[in-house]
Amino acid sequence: MKWTFFTVLLGIPVANAWNQPANYGTPTVRLKNGTVEGYHTSTYNQDYFLGVPFAQPPVGELRFRTPQSLNSTFKEVIQAKSYAPSCIGYGGDDIGYSLSEDCLYLNVIRPSGYEQESLPVGVWIHGGGLSMGGTQDKRYNLSMIVENSVAIGKPIIGVSIAYRLSGWGFLASQEVSGSGNTNLGLRDQRLALHWVQENIGAFGGDSKKVTIWGESAGAGSVGWHLTAYNGRDDRLFRAGIMESGNPVAYFSYRDEVQYQPEYNAIVSAVGCSSEIDTLECLRKAPFDKLNSSIAKSAGWNPIVDGDFLARWASIQLKEGKFVKVPIIDGANSDEGTAFGPSPVDNETGFENYIISNTSTVNIPSQYVPALLSAYLDSCPGNAWIPQELPCSAELPATLGAEYRRSAAYFGDVVMIANRRGACEAWAANGVPAYSYRFNTIPNGLPYYVGVTHFQEVAFVFDNIEGYGYDAEHGTVNPFGGKPKSYANLAKLMSSSWASFIYDLDPNYHGRPAGAPDWPRYTLDDPKNIVWDANVTNLAFAEPDTWRKAGIQAILDHALAYRR
Repeated sequence: MKWTFFTVLLGIPVANAWNQPANYGTPTVRLKNGTVEGYHTSTYNQDYFLGVPFAQPPVGELRFRTPQSLNSTFKEVIQAKSYAPSCIGYGGDDIGYSLSEDCLYLNVIRPSGYEQESLPVGVWIHGGGLSMGGTQDKRYNLSMIVENSVAIGKPIIGVSIAYRLSGWGFLASQEVSGSGNTNLGLRDQRLALHWVQENIGAFGGDSKKVTIWGESAGAGSVGWHLTAYNGRDDRLFRAGIMESGNPVAYFSYRDEVQYQPEYNAIVSAVGCSSEIDTLECLRKAPFDKLNSSIAKSAGWNPIVDGDFLARWASIQLKEGKFVKVPIIDGANSDEGTAFGPSPVDNETGFENYIISNTSTVNIPSQYVPALLSAYLDSCPGNAWIPQELPCSAELPATLGAEYRRSAAYFGDVVMIANRRGACEAWAANGVPAYSYRFNTIPNGLPYYVGVTHFQEVAFVFDNIEGYGYDAEHGTVNPFGGKPKSYANLAKLMSSSWASFIYDLDPNYHGRPAGAPDWPRYTLDDPKNIVWDANVTNLAFAEPDTWRKAGIQAILDHALAYRR
């Protein structure tokens, strides 16, 4: 058995606008390129504008090219009343959703009655390992967080954006680098942010009060925008929220030379090997044949291209070369049960996985002894993962004797260490940072998986009805059979996120009695807020010092990890 990034996620979440009510109005907005018509729902008292184009379709000659801005006026009113297809992806998140190359669209969900005001804006970037997912996914329930923002007197507008995935968005080779068409998925996101700057005012949004926000690969994307162009501030956003993802990548970077064999295999599979310009040949290749060959290729990730991604982010953070805006940055207690391998039967196996493992975070063998000594073969306090299990807990033998030790390391090396490092960098530069640890096991997870990756999403979106969690995706409602405290925690977390988007302060007035303040992260007194539905006040502050030696060893070896 093995719990990986993809087996745990099996499908990821977007706006709660998929079911149109029988009677709805026709809110209309005039944009730079023409007019769009959405619809109104009395259920949430919100206006939905779905499937709004923000770029020219990346098809034909624009396939495998940097995204191009819309350059013409709509001749007719755009009917923005249903989601556009998701970008081509490969994984469980895409089950049941339409896919297309023509996918660069976004959605705007606004509370009704604020059209003449300028509201802060939260721009959601979905996760899915950069290989699957989309804005159609019903688990990204923007309606509820927007509704909560109104309830606490801090109304916001929600936006969700699409971007090209897998080889369609992150193809890499010497040919791709030479043509200047690297990191297309991130450039899609960037163009969407420019579109928001130009057009969100027409929806009643404030272009100067945009927060970019994502989870997993979406949170990593937020981190890439915070460090893009060597930390240049293009005034596209004033804050960032990262849920289980950070400015320092969750993988070890590969370069275009290392990707070349995979690129060559695709070129060969579609019959382009004899062409001088193989990339241009790929643009003309039949979709079905190209889609099949990309689906068979290994995972594609961004590369450091000296342009969008100028350098390894660990170097930039050390030098203060990042966009200095307030952030929320957090992770879940047991991230390592999603990213760690199994079985891990002994220390030799553990060591081998550190050098070369399936989560693509690896380090040269000469650094392993220091890591082994930092992650001791013992069970003191919360050192092992899952954290809530006592040292005497019996786990399935199939996981291996070193499972909990390995999970602690891999959770740290993929997500948690870089969360701590980012918060330290922000604090060192005097920029507000709010750190969290999510520590609530939802319905449907085995005890030995614990509070693993992605589990906070339903709480942040206040998705207590479990939209998108179903048998088709191999999941169940995270709140099913759980006490009311779970729903109360969802309301608190969702409202705290909305509050931060509204005025950069998650500590809104009217929080549940006894709920502690979320402390700002400082070097003198680094603290997380811990979200836990099983404690009296739903949360508590803790010193961010656990697994200190191991996490510090990971941060100190960032260059050896090639990130």
